[in-house]
Amino acid sequence: MTAKIFFITSTDTGVGKTVLTALLTQHLQARGVAVAAMKPLSSGGRADAKTLHAALGGTLSLDEINPWHFRAPLAPLIAARREGKRVRLSEVLACQRRARKRCDVLLIEGAGGLLSPLGEDFSNRELIAAMRAVPIVVCPNRLGAINQVLLVIAALPSAAARRAKVVLVSPPRANVASRTNFKFLAGRLGAKRVFSLPWLTNRRDIEVATANVRVGRVLDGLVETDSR
Repeated sequence: MTAKIFFITSTDTGVGKTVLTALLTQHLQARGVAVAAMKPLSSGGRADAKTLHAALGGTLSLDEINPWHFRAPLAPLIAARREGKRVRLSEVLACQRRARKRCDVLLIEGAGGLLSPLGEDFSNRELIAAMRAVPIVVCPNRLGAINQVLLVIAALPSAAARRAKVVLVSPPRANVASRTNFKFLAGRLGAKRVFSLPWLTNRRDIEVATANVRVGRVLDGLVETDSR
């Protein structure tokens, strides 16, 4: 059987994509699912890839998880060009196909927001389309989240937009916006497509959350798929 692919993207950078990808990785492993996780491109350091490497427990090497990494903390396309390098969409897809053969579920973490330029003539959007992946859009649950989420959904390819899931990452303290965003987006997109998780900041938080029954139900909902 062909592995299911979930692409974790976001409304911005630094909003919790890596934590969610690591959480999903450990959750699926605990349920006996053969899972692989990748962050194909990174810039400004490999901390995210190292987090995924730890979550996988060594089943993939760091270079298999993160084949392209660049020094400057810029969009990967710009960081790569500063080093005289070019990354092609076909190269990223070839790495994805190799990883896909080794698992039942493949998690791909994007870099930056949906339209952040990753390589020559492609962004996260083009990767999602080429991989036929189910997008999972991560957004901080704060004032402005409704606009940000709907903009990302509108920017997705139509087939991907219909299957996209949304994760609102709750702030430490709830406010009027965070209490109402979920209800509005669930009403607009469908109750089975919008989820809420607490803000998690480190590996210990991930381990605790993995054992939480409520969090487990959210993660199960994120990796459910339909035939559309």
